[in-house]
Amino acid sequence: MKIPLILLLCFPLLGQQKGYFTSETPLHYSAAVPEEGNYKVTVTLGDSDGESTTTIKAELRRLMVEKVHTARGEFATCTFIVNVRTPQIPGGGEVKLKPREKTMEAAAWDKRLQLEFSNSVPKVAGIGIERVDVPTIYIAGDSTSTDQPREPYNSWGQMLTRFFKPEIAVANHGESGESLKSFIGEGRLKKLNTLMKKGDWLFIQMGHNDQKEKGEGVGAFTTYKASLKQLIAAAREHGATPVVITSMNRLTFDTDGKITNSLGDYPEAVRQTAKEEGVALIDLNAMSKPFYEALGPVRAHVAFAGSDTTHHSDYGSYEFAKMVVQGIKDAKLPLEKYLVDVAPFNPAHPDAPEEFDIPADPPASAERPYGN
Repeated sequence: MKIPLILLLCFPLLGQQKGYFTSETPLHYSAAVPEEGNYKVTVTLGDSDGESTTTIKAELRRLMVEKVHTARGEFATCTFIVNVRTPQIPGGGEVKLKPREKTMEAAAWDKRLQLEFSNSVPKVAGIGIERVDVPTIYIAGDSTSTDQPREPYNSWGQMLTRFFKPEIAVANHGESGESLKSFIGEGRLKKLNTLMKKGDWLFIQMGHNDQKEKGEGVGAFTTYKASLKQLIAAAREHGATPVVITSMNRLTFDTDGKITNSLGDYPEAVRQTAKEEGVALIDLNAMSKPFYEALGPVRAHVAFAGSDTTHHSDYGSYEFAKMVVQGIKDAKLPLEKYLVDVAPFNPAHPDAPEEFDIPADPPASAERPYGN
C-alpha cells in the first residue's frame, strides 16, 4: 500500500548527521513523562551512509508513521502526537482496570511514552518530545476499537492515529469487553469527565457487548439508548463534540454470500439516537457489510484475527480506520481540517489485502480480547 505519507508528515532533509540506532527486530524506545496528556514527538530518520525504511508505532501499537524510506545521506523529520494517560482520576479514585490492563496492556496506562520502530531497515537518528495542548479525540469503545496489545488482533482505534496531522491527538479509552453500562460503572466516563474540554471530540462505539446484557427493561431502545445519551450529554457539558458510531457487523455470511445482521436492534438504536440528539453518525455497521461482501466468504477472513469472526487483523482494522475517516468527511465534520490528505474510500472496493505492507509485530502469546 504505497501512500505518500512522507509528503505530509515527514519532511526529507539532506545533511551530514552522524549516529543512529537500528535493529533487525522492532526497536523500542521508552521515555518517562511528567504527567498524562498529549506530547508532540519529533523523530529524525535516516543514515548518512545507507538507506533506511521505517514504520513507527506508539504506546500499544498505535500506527503513527507508515513506511518512510530515505536514501543514503537523506534524513526525514516526522512529527506526530501521542497521548499518555494514567488510571488515576483527579479528585479521587481511579479507573477500575481489568486484569489484562495491568499486565499486557500496562503500557497504555503508565506515565511513559513508548515508541516502536520497525520495517526492513529502521534507522533513528534523533527523538524529541515536548508537552503540547492540542484538541483530542477521545474514543469510548469496546474490543473492536481499543488498542489491542498483541498480534494478530488490532482495531480501527489504533490505526486511526495514522490519518491525522500532528495538530490533534487520539486518546483511546476503549477496552475489550466494554458495554456502555460497564464503561460508566468502571469509572471510565468519570475519567473522561476530568479530561474533556472545549474543542475536543468524543467518539462512541458500543453494541457488541451491550447486546448480551439481560434483565427487565434492558434493551437497545431502552437502557442502551439512555446510556448512550448520558455519554453524549457528558461530552457536551464539557464543550466537546460527540460522534456516535455503529458497531460493525460480525463475519456472518448466509448461503448467498451476504452478511446477516447479528447485532439485533443496536445499530438502529444508534441511528435513532443520532437523529434525536442531533449528533453526527458514522455508520460502520452499514459500511462493514459491502466491505466483507466485496472480499467474499472465503477471503473475508483476511480482515479478521485468525479464525475470529469479531476482532480484526491489522489489514481489517486499517480498512475500518479508513471508513471512520470517510465518515468524518461524509458528515463534513470540522475534524476534516486535521486529516492527512487521503483519497475517498469506498468499502465496496477495499484495498487489496496483498498490497497491505505494514509490518506485523513479532509473534507473542495473544490472549483473545474480552467480548465477541
